[in-house]
Amino acid sequence: MSSITLTGVAEDLADWLRLAAVPGLGAERQRSLLAAFGLPRHVFAAGRSALSAVVGRELADAVLAPPPQAQIEGALAWAAEPGSHVLTLADEAYPRSLLDIADPPVLLYVKGDPALLQRPAIALVGARSATAQGEANAEAFARSLAEAGLAIVSGLALGVDAAAHRGALAAGADGGGTVAVIGTGIDRIYPARNAALAREIAACGMIVSEFPLGTPPLQHNFPRRNRIIAGLAQGVLVVEAALNSGSLITARLASEGGREVFAIPGSIHSPLARGCHRLIRDGAKLVETAEDVIEELRGRLGWPAPAPAPQAAGRRRQGGKEAAGRSASTTPPVQQSVPGLDDEPARVLRIIGHDPVDIDTLAGRCGLTVDALYAILLPLELDGHLARLPGGRIQRM
Repeated sequence: MSSITLTGVAEDLADWLRLAAVPGLGAERQRSLLAAFGLPRHVFAAGRSALSAVVGRELADAVLAPPPQAQIEGALAWAAEPGSHVLTLADEAYPRSLLDIADPPVLLYVKGDPALLQRPAIALVGARSATAQGEANAEAFARSLAEAGLAIVSGLALGVDAAAHRGALAAGADGGGTVAVIGTGIDRIYPARNAALAREIAACGMIVSEFPLGTPPLQHNFPRRNRIIAGLAQGVLVVEAALNSGSLITARLASEGGREVFAIPGSIHSPLARGCHRLIRDGAKLVETAEDVIEELRGRLGWPAPAPAPQAAGRRRQGGKEAAGRSASTTPPVQQSVPGLDDEPARVLRIIGHDPVDIDTLAGRCGLTVDALYAILLPLELDGHLARLPGGRIQRM
């Protein structure tokens, strides 16, 4: 190492980084070598024949090849920055919950407070192309669960993930915090639209990646990071998901790992409810409120039963509704065409989504006055695009 003097912990970390950087080795064989020889420095001190007995001759040669010095030095320099950490399987700060999964990462790059990894957590995932109501639900649930003391784990994607992170951040410093598990190098944020949100998470929560610095947004890395999302949490809550959604992968990994799986039901007319409905048919717990999730996790977390407090519960429900309204009013609608309609009526119809909504909430989402909104809704109703429900609500047909 030419530009960095390595001593003590830094030298050990350089060996971990070198092991993780061996081409073709992979996490499973890395763990096999660690199990056979102990710490990485012992791996590199082992002879070729001893290494070959564990990983074969070709990989043994790769292990003993000269290390990628520039890559290792770059990672060490990054880890020396304030708030930046590289956690190894041997670190006390490495999350114990990940040791229970089938394929724990050997290294974790962390930006933010590593203590969040030791808190009880709930993963909250769902569709990238979520409806306005889906994002509102995600934000409201995340805020309530964070206020109850749970860390909110998600993937920093558009739609439900971003809304979940926003909800957890809205719970403030007294909440459980939020953890974003990303599928790129930790120095690259994808999608770029979430860069400001990522900075806020790094300052008030934490961002986690198993991938080396500079790793671009490769498609196959995102399903892989889902095992970390599931592994960090005591349960997974799916808000909206199509039948082919990656969120169902996260739910399956959670179930296989002995975690609880929750799903929010939706309209039978919504494609984004079908994944949740399948999960419920397969045994996931149907939830309507954040309290439903907390009650199911209470025993697992060792939390005592709450004392009856109807007024406090009422305030929490009211707060969740207000949070949902804020989320929906600031979230751009999914840009999809609606055949046969002009731009503005089509935009309003998209924003309605598939769940009943009251006029005041819809006006806030659309950024329109109630009078202007009624002028758009009437022709839509006459053409059979929507129906009026009791209580002044409307629903898309």
